[in-house]
Amino acid sequence: MDPSAQKHFTAADYVIFALLLAASIGIGLYYALSGGRQRTTQEFLLADRSMSCLPVSLSLIASFQSAVAIIGIPAEIYTNGTQYWFIGCAYFLGLLIPAHVFIPVLYKLRLSSAYQYLELRFSRAVRICGTLAFIFQTVIYMGVCVYTPAFALNAVTGFELWGTVLVTGLVCTLYTTMGGLKAVIWTDVFQTVVMFAGQLAVIVVGVQQTGGVSEVWRKVREGNRISALDLNPDPTERHTFWTLGVGGVFLMLSLYGVNQAQVQRYLSARTEKEAVRSCYMAFPSLQLSLALGCVMGLVMFALYCGEDHSGKLATSSKDAMVIYFVMDMLQGLPGLPGLFVACLFSAALSTISSAFNSLATVTMEDLVKPHFPAMTEARATLLSKALALFYGLLCIAMAFLTHLMDDSVLQVALKIFGMVGGPVLGLFCLGMFFPWANSTGALAGLGTGLALSFWIGIGSIVARGSGARPLPVGCGAVLLSDNATAAIHGALRNVTLSRPSGLNRLYSLSYMWYSAFNCFTVILTGLVVSFLTGPMKEEDVTPGTIYPLLGKLICFLPERLKKKLCCVTPLGQTPMAPQHKKANGLASPQEDGASQGETDRFLPELQAALVEHETTV
Repeated sequence: MDPSAQKHFTAADYVIFALLLAASIGIGLYYALSGGRQRTTQEFLLADRSMSCLPVSLSLIASFQSAVAIIGIPAEIYTNGTQYWFIGCAYFLGLLIPAHVFIPVLYKLRLSSAYQYLELRFSRAVRICGTLAFIFQTVIYMGVCVYTPAFALNAVTGFELWGTVLVTGLVCTLYTTMGGLKAVIWTDVFQTVVMFAGQLAVIVVGVQQTGGVSEVWRKVREGNRISALDLNPDPTERHTFWTLGVGGVFLMLSLYGVNQAQVQRYLSARTEKEAVRSCYMAFPSLQLSLALGCVMGLVMFALYCGEDHSGKLATSSKDAMVIYFVMDMLQGLPGLPGLFVACLFSAALSTISSAFNSLATVTMEDLVKPHFPAMTEARATLLSKALALFYGLLCIAMAFLTHLMDDSVLQVALKIFGMVGGPVLGLFCLGMFFPWANSTGALAGLGTGLALSFWIGIGSIVARGSGARPLPVGCGAVLLSDNATAAIHGALRNVTLSRPSGLNRLYSLSYMWYSAFNCFTVILTGLVVSFLTGPMKEEDVTPGTIYPLLGKLICFLPERLKKKLCCVTPLGQTPMAPQHKKANGLASPQEDGASQGETDRFLPELQAALVEHETTV
């Protein structure tokens, strides 16, 4: 059967797909017309800090598990084998560290934007730089997220590609603008369920058509798609255990530790415990999502044995095989093609809506409100909605750039996270873990990190570095003679000897190391510049902005030396005092009645911090 000959939905497919879009808009309308009707920025941007851990955890998954992953992971497994599956090892530390380090610090400060932390810890200039980096990263990534499902819908229906991009962006912009963060989180919950159902349906039908689980297993083993544990320490190898299991931790931290889209969900939880619990609950769901993507790639291989049929869809995209697979298998099964495309759109809409809301939040809190402190609540809420609409239209425009890229959508997305998310992660780590780091060091570190990351990232595109060695095509087992084995080993030695050197070797750095490399660049540069320009003193650090990591690690040092390193007082365990919160507009109503004894306890620290803050402003 040639799926390229049938480029249309049945009536059942259209009904299922239309129901998805209608339900998403319906949820947005419900929250626009119920409760506080999104009349305050607290409700529109933070859901009144009233969300429980279950919807928050599902929203955390949906924000990361975009259509990029649903298309990109099976395509990666189909082409290069199961080595990518080892990124699941990074999920453990990648969620444990945010739960016990980043969430406690950020939640206690009662922030609206993650980048407010940077002003409390460093200065307004650092906050603005962090905000601009996040906006740039998110707008570029949203272009990839909008384009991916539009490409899929174009392939299976024949709809005009850019018309589809426009519909995707407008539907998402509509319910995000109307319903605020509550609508975003509850549509994420609905869309996560659709997402899992679509993947599962494709896998079940695929296994059935291939001949059963045992037949799938036999073909993927004989086709060398089951990858062994690769402990090669070479950082230029695209995927090894180290690049995925260790480099992946830093990628996860940049996403789940300091990314505004995720931090905003933590801050919308009722309590800090609920926020931490939502982080834990995301772990099994992320593993399930990864497993479904990998199994789908293996089923694809068992069906096609590594052959490339993407040309039948009139495209050279590396991800088109997944679309071909779905069209080929699900023809003649009314409703299932519609369910899979609905699954793709669910993943895309959840990610995009999260980004729109986050972009509106950081723009309002970090760029607008500091310059217009007297703005009324009604006008601020209206402007927040207008910003969500503006970013929606901007991301639709960015989708045009995505189809010009030659890499797989998965690799493009992770490169974006590493190139911009890595330096921002380094900035937060510099502030939280190193009390003597100052504002000058933070700005120098961020600038150096971004410059180096774009140098390597653009260099890798020009030099086509960090590429994968293609695995052989075919499902049949091939038994090699001793001479053939020796010849293969000799060829591999020649490949090793001909590896790039100098700058080309730097450009060949695996994209999975981008986050770690850029994070450490920011930290090291920031520390050196801070020492050269005069390290920050303990009394100048805003209470509650430091996690006492160094105090725990260097507990064996003498007290005098520890004092010089500004590690005596465990500031990370000290909640921000009520007066300091009020001075920065961060206090919650429940905390306004703090005891006088607690106030007196923090008074000396607060006076120094407030004087410094007013001087900076």
